[in-house]
Amino acid sequence: MGRPPVLPKKKKDGFWLEVRNKGAKSGTILIRDSHQAMMQAAKMYETTKDVIILGEHKNGKRVEEKSTRKSKGE
Repeated sequence: MGRPPVLPKKKKDGFWLEVRNKGAKSGTILIRDSHQAMMQAAKMYETTKDVIILGEHKNGKRVEEKSTRKSKGE
């Protein structure tokens, strides 16, 4: 049979934030379905923990904020 191939895990879709103990180097990643739920969780943990908002992920990749591009004529 052989050894099964090792594929990288795909990231789940949703809004990601990391919660750490104050002064720690690593923490726990929380995934929420909506932006409002993510902000509510961040507000709940911010009094006792360090909260880092990682943003939205779709199809295994981070969704970048809408950026404005200038055309060549400007």
